[in-house]
Amino acid sequence: MAMSGGKDDGSPMMEMNTTPLIDVMLVLLIMFIITIPVATHSVDIDLPVPNPNDQPPPPVKPEVNKVVLTRNGDVLWNGQAVTGGQLVTNLKITTTMNPEPELQLQPEPDASYDISAQVLNIIKASKVTKFVFVGNEQFSEFSKSAATQ
Repeated sequence: MAMSGGKDDGSPMMEMNTTPLIDVMLVLLIMFIITIPVATHSVDIDLPVPNPNDQPPPPVKPEVNKVVLTRNGDVLWNGQAVTGGQLVTNLKITTTMNPEPELQLQPEPDASYDISAQVLNIIKASKVTKFVFVGNEQFSEFSKSAATQ
């Protein structure tokens, strides 16, 4: 990029140098940004004050349903073998309960991946909100023992 300081004939440049003007504008912009107060929006709410004599209600321990997937391909609902249709029915019943029972899924280490995927799809379709995997630590031990052999 070539720059010129004027014409070759020695006549003065007629354009204004805008670099100092831009520098001054940037400094002014920064000064305005710094001096503007931070906008804080707060909503004051008067909350009720708890009575020190009141005891909190005891915590409600929700019911727990356990689904176990065995290496033989069986699906156990709280220890009882169930089919896919019975599993769907049980899940629909539990979703209508208040409070909704916690659903625990515990596949055995040698359980079929295909059955695990089918059961997970059934659980997802039933729209269970309280769902946990249990017994995952057995898989970390299984993988450690398999690696040492």
